[in-house]
Amino acid sequence: MPEWLVLTLAMLAACAVVVVITLVRHRTAPQDEDPSETPDVIEYMTMWIGVVYAIVLGLAIAGVWEARSAAQDHVQAEAVALHEVSERVRVYPADVRDRIRDDVNAYVGHVVTKEWQHMSEHGAVTERGAELLQRVREDVTDYEPKTDFEAQAYQPLLDQVTAADQARNARANSTGDTMPGVVWFGLLAGGVVTIGMVFALQIRRTTRELILAGLFSALIAFLLFLIWDFDDPYSRGVTASMEPFRALFPHLGG
Repeated sequence: MPEWLVLTLAMLAACAVVVVITLVRHRTAPQDEDPSETPDVIEYMTMWIGVVYAIVLGLAIAGVWEARSAAQDHVQAEAVALHEVSERVRVYPADVRDRIRDDVNAYVGHVVTKEWQHMSEHGAVTERGAELLQRVREDVTDYEPKTDFEAQAYQPLLDQVTAADQARNARANSTGDTMPGVVWFGLLAGGVVTIGMVFALQIRRTTRELILAGLFSALIAFLLFLIWDFDDPYSRGVTASMEPFRALFPHLGG
């Protein structure tokens, strides 16, 4: 099911629940009930519950967005490091240079054509990707420089391979959900309490109040969906992109 459809259904469901409860409560309310007699303490509590929940929602959105940005930074760092390896081996003999570049291309090709989809579906990187990167590391570390010029390039190449490995590990650690289950419990329970406090104010069945209550519940549903959508940096709507690999290795497609 498309995510936009899930969002639409969630917002409509939130609106429908609030409107139905309001209508049922209005029909079952005593004839002498006066909505203007809501105690001041309830209004005060409702205000502060809304403020606290808004802060929690803001922190949650900021957290998942930061996790998504960090995931994109890991991809960028990995792609740049591998590109530097591919470029800096130009000082090596042709056979060594071509072997290293071929192995780098094999690894990047695997990432953009297979591993990315595997991360999206299973929340983990592939063992094959680790094997291909290890082959690149062995290509670089096993070569013994023959000239001073090659020796000067050797350590920077090792550094770039290490940077690529670290970025890959960081990318692996960024897959899957970033929000703990207990946080989701708090967000959902807080949403129920916040919307429920609307009824503590003895909302009436006027068109204006029903519209406002529906929009309020739809807004909370939208914000919760937004957090869920950002929660997995590589699987859902606004995901980290493999564009750095495509930009630096355009010949590999993907």
